[in-house]
Amino acid sequence: MNRLIHIGFGNIVNTSKIIAVVSPDSAPVKRLVQHAKEAGTAIDATQGRKTKSVLVMENSQIVLSALLPETIAGRAQGDLGVPAREEEGHEEE
Repeated sequence: MNRLIHIGFGNIVNTSKIIAVVSPDSAPVKRLVQHAKEAGTAIDATQGRKTKSVLVMENSQIVLSALLPETIAGRAQGDLGVPAREEEGHEEE
């Protein structure tokens, strides 16, 4: 069964489609993001915040998130993809 995890601001991704979660600070990742934006395959889920992680998806799409890679990895490995506080309607960011 496919699991969905929350990547910030009400945005959710399918964990079975994630290839990598990386920091956006290195030059190769910055180029990857720029190429994806130019090709129209970048999905910006930051809501205008600073990009803190880049999710490389199975279908060559790139998802930008304002959460740290460690946070997303923890959610992907944990039992719950959506924290209980958000189920009650409260944002954590």
